Amino acid sequence: MSENTIDLDFGTTAQKQQDGEKLPVVLLALDQGKYDMARSLDELRALADANGMEAVAEVTQKRSTPEAATLLGEGKVAEARLVCQNLNAAAAIFDGELTGSQIRNLSAALQVEVLDRTMLILEIFRARATTNEGKLQTELATLKYRMPRLQGLGEALSRQGGGGGGGGGARRGAGETKLELDRRHVHARIDALAEKLAEMEKRRGESRKARAKTGMPVVSLVGYTNVGKSSLMNALCGPSVAEADMLFATLDPTTRSYTLEDGQQILLTDTVGFIRKLPHHLIEAFKSTLEEARYSDIVLHVVDCSNPQMDMQMHVVKETLEELEIVDKTIVTVFNKVDRFRELEAGQNSGVMQIPRDFSSDYQVRISARTGEGLEELQKVLQAIIRSRRILLEKVFPYSQAGRIQTIRKYGQLLEEEYQEDGIAVKAYVPAELFGKLYSD
Repeated sequence: MSENTIDLDFGTTAQKQQDGEKLPVVLLALDQGKYDMARSLDELRALADANGMEAVAEVTQKRSTPEAATLLGEGKVAEARLVCQNLNAAAAIFDGELTGSQIRNLSAALQVEVLDRTMLILEIFRARATTNEGKLQTELATLKYRMPRLQGLGEALSRQGGGGGGGGGARRGAGETKLELDRRHVHARIDALAEKLAEMEKRRGESRKARAKTGMPVVSLVGYTNVGKSSLMNALCGPSVAEADMLFATLDPTTRSYTLEDGQQILLTDTVGFIRKLPHHLIEAFKSTLEEARYSDIVLHVVDCSNPQMDMQMHVVKETLEELEIVDKTIVTVFNKVDRFRELEAGQNSGVMQIPRDFSSDYQVRISARTGEGLEELQKVLQAIIRSRRILLEKVFPYSQAGRIQTIRKYGQLLEEEYQEDGIAVKAYVPAELFGKLYSD
């Protein structure tokens, strides 16, 4: 193991078939009555699909007290082993977090590789991250998750030869265990990654300050994974962000300039999607990029209103925003996929489906990023919010300062422009930061 490289592989990606077929996996779950297991398994199945796997079976157990060594009881573990053998499963995925020893015990009992939910999410992030910062953030999260599990995951923790010298049968010391070596390397790598990310975060902060001076509004798109944030950005700005109907299709934040119908320019930032049980280390590692929402002027909370788990997803997003201390922001709830919602509503035979109001947000809009429905209304909402924060500027600029008009067009809303003998008479809404500079000069 080199100084700059840590083996992060939990094992599964190395097994993926070369012909593009999905790896067959078995899902495992322990139902203690604490959450909706059926819906959680649906999401786990989608996560597996996003990682090139196909869930071919589920083995679940209702049990109030988990078995310490394997969580599942002895009989259920035996059943899971037969299922894995009969279906030729390449791995088993547990819907929850496992300790290193539990992973080792289950793997030995099932005779297949075992992952937990967090390991699966980390693998997806590792495969999808494209920017240098995204790769470093994912590696940091993986190392922090792996660290307390090294002892349980290790298969060859035999002693390394000691450094004692001399010949003729001189005894050598026991030396360090492989576990101790791994821990030392992991600690060193975590420190190095944290230092690199701190430098990137500093540069990001400088970029934010530069943007703030311009007065250009920043609008962040947040929401549960696969609700259509990237589709909305592409619908507004033109195709450039990859779209896919799968969880975590977008990991690396993307910022693009967009001009509203009234001429106001804004910056749109797409962020990584949230998910139930989003690993804490992942939140910590991606905190600097997720915090783009904290420094934005407006937060667009995009919601898939056609998803039956919409309420749960909205709750998860709000909890995550609170954990990131993203509060006191103007929030617009954007109910996306209304076209799909109507299709589902038409197929309902019992009752009428309704899109609820989000009483925690300031504004609400119903749209379809796919068809373009509601985008005009969304623009009007953004224009109204931005205008409410602007100051009306009325001034005659001498012709020698004609360049200021372009500044107003870029960062404000130009209402009137009249060329007179003594200069250009302007009436416009401008940011407070820009108002003082324009008016005093």
